[in-house]
Amino acid sequence: MIRLLAMLGTLMTPQAAPNPHLPKPVVDTTAPTLPPTLKPGSVLIVSKTNGWRHIEHIPHSNEVLAGIARDLGRTSFTTENAAVFDDALLKPFSVVVLNSASGDFMTPTQRAAFERFVARGGGVVALHAAGDDSHKAPWYVDTIIGTTFTGHPGGPDHIQPARVVVKQPAHPVMAGIPQPWMPKDEWYSFSHDPATRGMTVLASVDEASYRPGEKLAMGASHPIVWINPRARGRVIYSAMGHTPESYDDPHYRRLLTNAVRWAAR
Repeated sequence: MIRLLAMLGTLMTPQAAPNPHLPKPVVDTTAPTLPPTLKPGSVLIVSKTNGWRHIEHIPHSNEVLAGIARDLGRTSFTTENAAVFDDALLKPFSVVVLNSASGDFMTPTQRAAFERFVARGGGVVALHAAGDDSHKAPWYVDTIIGTTFTGHPGGPDHIQPARVVVKQPAHPVMAGIPQPWMPKDEWYSFSHDPATRGMTVLASVDEASYRPGEKLAMGASHPIVWINPRARGRVIYSAMGHTPESYDDPHYRRLLTNAVRWAAR
């Protein structure tokens, strides 16, 4: 009787709602059906999250990214199904945009297909949480990120305006980006400058223009956008893009448009 009452009490106790920012990881095994309208040179937009899910910006940023592809004269396909990482399914695409795709969201077989895609010249545009520390696969860390995410300001300093400094103004990705530029964002910090691992930094954030916090300060070199010139395909990572409003900033839209155009060749 006591056990029964205890069980009834458990059933009647309100259970904590699941955190929408931390969905249960899902392994995709059934591939999505690609639309027949896809043309060669298409853009694949992937926002699968087996780690932290940026529920605030992903719906809007996916729409913005599809619009950028359309403005560039390219068809696109948006999915959260990692089984799209398959040699045959990747054939129509010239660039993959990892839109805050987090966690180890690919199986080893899917990751191998992605590796082959890059090895044969496919481009990658990785955004925000696509570079956080939930990614553990050595190839991904070395090829896409080149460093380790260590955190970002929290509390009242979570979203701050800061000065983005263009380090490579002649690079096509930086074309038309003004100086000064003071966007509001969630500013990621990293364990080391990815330039020490062969990356080329295109833009950094000036730590004197915001409050990174003692433990997150990187000093004079705080990279925020970089490319991997070692990869066969064109790979770019931007740590920016936490808020939906980021994707309405005309300067960030220009940077994303430049990045997709450059990565897709």
